[in-house]
Formats: sequence, C-alpha cells, structure tokens
Amino acid sequence: MPGLGTSFGRGGATTAQQDLANADCILIEGSSMAEAHPVGFRWVMKAKERGATIIHVDPRFSRTSALADIWVPLRAGTDIAFLGGLIRHLIENDLFFREYVVHYTNASCILSDEFRDPEDNADGYFSGWNEEKRAYEGDSWFYKGNDLSRPQRDLTLQDPQCVFQKLKRHFSRYTPEMVEKICGVPPELFHKVADALVAASGPERTAAVCYAVGWTQHSKGVQIIRTAAILQLLLGNIGRPGGGILALRGHASIQGSTDIPTLYDILPGYLTMPHKGDETLQQYLDKYTKKTGLWADYPKYLVSTIKAYYGKHATAQNDFGYSWLPKLTGNHSFFEFLYDMLDGKMEGMFLMGQNPAVGAPNSRLQRKALSKLKWLVVRDMVEIESANFWRESPEIERGELMPEDIETEVFFFPAAGHAEKEGAFTNTQRLLQWREKAVDPPGDCRSDAWFVHQLALRLKAKAKASDDPIDEPLRALDWWYPEDELGEPKMEAVLAEINGWKTAIQPNESGVLFEQDRQGQPHHGPQVNGFAELKADGSTACGCWIYSGVFGRDGVNKANSRKPKGYLGHGWGFSWPSDRRIIYNRASARPDGSPWSERKKLVWWDSEKWTGIDVPGFVKGKAPEYQPDEAAEGLDAIPGDAPFILHEDGLGWLYVPKGLQDGPLPTHYEPLESPVSNELYSHDTNPPVNWFTRGENRFAPPGDTRFPFVLTTYRLTEHHTAGGMSRFLSHLAELQPE
Repeated sequence: MPGLGTSFGRGGATTAQQDLANADCILIEGSSMAEAHPVGFRWVMKAKERGATIIHVDPRFSRTSALADIWVPLRAGTDIAFLGGLIRHLIENDLFFREYVVHYTNASCILSDEFRDPEDNADGYFSGWNEEKRAYEGDSWFYKGNDLSRPQRDLTLQDPQCVFQKLKRHFSRYTPEMVEKICGVPPELFHKVADALVAASGPERTAAVCYAVGWTQHSKGVQIIRTAAILQLLLGNIGRPGGGILALRGHASIQGSTDIPTLYDILPGYLTMPHKGDETLQQYLDKYTKKTGLWADYPKYLVSTIKAYYGKHATAQNDFGYSWLPKLTGNHSFFEFLYDMLDGKMEGMFLMGQNPAVGAPNSRLQRKALSKLKWLVVRDMVEIESANFWRESPEIERGELMPEDIETEVFFFPAAGHAEKEGAFTNTQRLLQWREKAVDPPGDCRSDAWFVHQLALRLKAKAKASDDPIDEPLRALDWWYPEDELGEPKMEAVLAEINGWKTAIQPNESGVLFEQDRQGQPHHGPQVNGFAELKADGSTACGCWIYSGVFGRDGVNKANSRKPKGYLGHGWGFSWPSDRRIIYNRASARPDGSPWSERKKLVWWDSEKWTGIDVPGFVKGKAPEYQPDEAAEGLDAIPGDAPFILHEDGLGWLYVPKGLQDGPLPTHYEPLESPVSNELYSHDTNPPVNWFTRGENRFAPPGDTRFPFVLTTYRLTEHHTAGGMSRFLSHLAELQPE
C-alpha cells in the first residue's frame, strides 16, 4: 500500500483487471496469477490472444509460467536488483518515454544539497541515518527549498541535483552482469525481458505490471513495489489503457480491508491514525493537512469520519469527538502484540477470518502465545487450529504444552458462509460489488457483522450504566443501524453511512435513504453524491471518503449495479474513487490534452472540459495550459498538466521526498536470513527493518553458511491460504492433497 501510495498518491491498483486485455506486454512478478487469481487471469489470456507478450518472473515454474511467453527464474528476494537493472537499461540507453517523464514525473525536481545516496559511499545508507535510533531522519531527502508543492525544476534533466541524475547514479551498478550475479538471471534472458517491455511502451503501446504477496511479504516489500512504480513511470505506462500496476489482492476484500480499514495505523480512506502528541484536532490537522493537492481537503475527510462515528455527540465545541479516538503510542502491529501475549500483557483476542496457529510466521510461537491469553474468541465455519490448539497441536503431542496447564478460555462462535450474508466487498481493482444473501445461515451461525453489531449494543448498554470517563467514547458512539429478523444489521444502512450524508434533518427532504434510527427517531439528512460535497464544519458525516458516491441521493446502490457498458465495465459495481476505473488517467493524454494516440485514448480535453471513456481523474474544467498563481491552494495549485493530484506537486514520484521510512529510492538488500552477502553494499539487509529478535524467535545471521537455503512461497488454486475452508471440503482436498 505505501509503495503505490507514495509513488502515485493512492494505495490501490491503478487499473482494472479487464484492462489487461489492452496491454501489449504484461509482466507478472511476485505472483502466480493463473493459480491465485484464475478469474482475473482470463484477461491476461485475452491480451495474449491479441499478440501481447506475457512475462513471468518467479523462482518456481507454475501454471502461470507454463502460459507465459518468457519465464524468468530468479533467486527469491532479489526483485529490486532485477527491476533496478531494467531501470538502468532504460536510462543508460535513452529508452524511457521522455515527454511523459519530463512533464508527469518529478524527474526534473531539484533535491537538497544535503542529500546523499548509498552510491556516494557504497555502504547501503542514505543520508540521515541515526544509528542510535536505528532509523532515518529524512530532512535531507526533501526538494531544494523544502517546498514539495512548488519544487525547483530542470526540464533538461541535466542538473546534477535533479531526481533524474540521482536516479541514474543510484542504479548505475545494476548492470546485466550484476543482475546475473545477484538474481541468477543470465544477461541474454534479462535483455529479452528489457526488449519486450521497451517494444511495448511509448505513445502507441503500453505494458502492465501485476504483483501479489510474493512482493508484499518481504521485509522490503514496499521498496520492491516502488521499483516497479519507477519502471512504469519511466515507460509512461501509468494512467493509460493497457498499462498501470495491478496489485493482486489475496482475498475477495483485502483491498476493502485496507480501505475501511483493519490496519492499526490508519483510519478509513487512508487517513492517518492519531499518535501520542496529536492531542487536539487542530494539532492533528496542522500535521497532516497539505497546502496543495487533494490532501488540502484533509479536514473535510477527517471531521466527516468522526461525525460518522459519534453523530450528534461530535460537535465543534468538543473538537467533533477527536479526543475519543485512540492515540498510537508505538508499533502495534501483529508481531508486537504477539509478544504482548507471550509476556502476559494481553488478556484476550478476537479471531475472525484469521488462523495464526497454522497461518502466521513461527506458528509454534503463535500457539504458545495463544496459551497465555485469558480468553480467545474464534469465529469460523469450522473448528480451526486456533480454536483447538489447547488440545490438538504439535506442542501438545510433544508435551511442551499440557491442556490442563492452559488457562485460555476459548469461545467458538459458528460463522455464516459467504452465501449466507449480504454486503459489499472490494476486489483487486478497487471495485465495490454487492453480494446478495442466497440463504439464511443454519442454526446459530451468524455473520461477522452480526457479531460486531450485537457486541457493540451490549458494550454500549454497559457503558450507559457506567460513569467511568474511559467509557465515554462508547456512550457517544452513534450505533443507529436497523436490523433484520435475525438481528443482523441492515448492510445497506451501513453502506449509506460509508457513502456519507448531510447531518441536518429537514422534514420531507428527498435523498434520505434511512430516515430513522433504532428508536424510530430522525437520524440524518440526504446522502452526498461524492467526497467533493464533504465539509469540515460538522455538516456532513462519511464513513469512508474514498467510497463516497457509491450510494448517493438517487438511492441507487451502485455496488449492486449489474449493467456493464464499455470494456471498463462502467455500470457494474462501483470503483473508487468516483467510479473511476483507471486512476491518474489525465496521464493518458499529452500535456496539451490530446490523446497520445488513437489506439490508446482514454480521456482528453475537448476545448471546454475533460471527457472520454473513463471518469476523468482531474478537475473537469481545468484547461491543460492552466498554471496556478503563487497563492493558490488545494487543487487550484495543481497545474493543468499534472496528473497525480494527491501529491502536492501533482507529479508521479520516481523519488519519494517524504513518506517512507527506509529510503527515497529502492535499494537492493538481501532478505533477513539470506545465505549470501549483499553484492552491492557493505550493509547486507534493509537498515531500519525491525528484526523482532528474542529467544523464541531466532534468526539466522545474513550470509551464514550453516543455513544454505533459499525458501519460496506459493499458492494453489484448490487450497485457500491456511485451508480453514478448503481442507474441510472433500472435493477440494482430493484435488489438492496435503
């Protein structure tokens, strides 16, 4: 997510799966797409039928490799070296899309004189490294003058301090010979890939990149994605038909889980979770609101989100309830709270759609940690290993754990299957699709939404009887959702809140979808039709601003639309933002607004407005020649030829001046337990990575010859992740035996 977000502005796939059919070349790396995404892979096959070259880069020959034109086996964990070699090839041989790069990326931006690259001393460190904190202080990574909104630029790309020259130097040693040394890819095969990508890029042609968890699971996963982003920007493939980067998500709604989100460090719509020190709303907004670009409207998104949480209890007088939001005090990610469990700092845990006893790293440690809890709630359709670890596990068999010594009280709740509940899920291409319930769940089985809803009602009832200040957020929580006969919250009511509405209630006003709360009282005003209508004064509420528009004043649940038209499928579901299928699509036209080519036209300027096949990702009436004045703010500060409107400068970032913790440019480091040393730098592994080292979680030192092993992971079509579903279905178990 941060790899795409810092490169382009949004943490989602830039294109749609069906648009792969328009690609002239498709590079699949970090994924066996034919196995893990067989439905989406049909569009890869469509492209191949039309003459596209399919490239699969993967250590393992798989079903995807068998259907590819070029298979490139490489050592696991060396993707940055391989992609970095392609970047060097483009720059050194002047094969990049120059007009696109000069106008639409920050290649021309001048960097601070204090910036130092790992190539300056070949030790693997950027400037700003703090050894005591084991972290970077990124002040020297900024543009010259520290102004991200109006950087100094050299459109000739010759200034030694410009991003392009720094990029050129950074990847100068990623030669085909070095790629072979690190990755095991022979030069002739490397050049075959490079030639295919170059031949399929430019004004008339485009190439796409597809990746999945084969990249994201690495300690340097963000930077692998960043390398692909640089490659695609240099080739001019972002925002154009048949181009882009498709982040292949591992489940039906992994994209939705980050959008809404289930991640500890963000709020819905990729708003930053407050940290300790962000004590007031104004302090928080001053820290995260940008002067230019779409993030200048940050206050509108944040205040509308809090209003959705707390309703009438969130007022201007109490900072709209900002003080009720939790404040992060450090790293609260998965392994951190695993250690908290081991150390007795956590009393209980809810598991929904997760099976860490067999599906998480160091599963032996996971089961030991579960045994330290006082209580554990598991919701699943079958009794998974995390529910019965206390009586059936390798540790029980070996006598390391004894059932009579484990005090963890396990509450197992039967869950509804996907056909037994309704709601929206968001797939790989940011597409919200509504799922109708086919049948009621059997017996006591209920959806996760039912469980959370009923738990919230009980917690609110307890909080109402309490005068403890710690319960104030629960008392203020606006839990208004109507129910069906099974006690399930009506999911269209939840979607209406996610879309957003005006908070003022006017009698007989049109556009109000759910007029009453659980007590039969008027609850909210009419729906908003998009995030442009959100306000920072408390007059709007919105559960997730990027989804706004999915359920507007017309009362049409667009996630449930099933009348597609055009190859991008408008009319089928709703693609955030604003039902745009290819984001950053201003880049599909030349700087003057005309299409790069008739063959690859998507949106264009018609002398009065932006129009085209897709929803334009630009201010509709902003002319290509528009240049802002010095005092301009928000979107008014973005020039008419700058497609990446979430960035303060409106440009795609080859170099990230702000937003990443491990460097502004991708750098090859070895995986944490690699059996070989780094061929490029004296520092073997990613410097700021958190090793999570303690006695129960040992690591092999980098380059240790005692462990000469390189492991790879993969998925199987007939076996779904940890297997809680597929191992209990006999026909799937037969198709893919353990």
